[in-house]
Amino acid sequence: MSRRLIKITTLSVIALTLVAGACGASASERSASLTQEPVVMRLHKDEFRIAFGINAEHCAQNGCNGVIRYRVDWKTEDGITRTEIKRVSYSVAPHQSRALSVDRQYFDTAEGAHTTDVVKVSVDKITCLEGAESDAGQIASVM
Repeated sequence: MSRRLIKITTLSVIALTLVAGACGASASERSASLTQEPVVMRLHKDEFRIAFGINAEHCAQNGCNGVIRYRVDWKTEDGITRTEIKRVSYSVAPHQSRALSVDRQYFDTAEGAHTTDVVKVSVDKITCLEGAESDAGQIASVM
């Protein structure tokens, strides 16, 4: 009886290892990228929109969603410079291979007292989860 339990346990461990390896491989294949550098649009002295074009051809059938983690270097007219790390979510609809995500940001040190300039926007990481509609429904039900 104990040999049978050991055999079942060993087979279970092997099966879990194979499944975990397969999931890891498929997850690494899933990725999204930018179609171009982020586009920065000034709306006011310190108000900006930062637009990200997302290329997600790998998940065109089921759609996908994720988060873009990006860094913004900006400065005020009096020379104060800052760096901030921001996040913006995106969603690619099923049967589409591209999407657009726009983030609204205010950059200032004194509540609109300065005219600021965005010096540089760089993307640190883009996460990607397959199945845009199913995750969006889960997020909506939690809120």
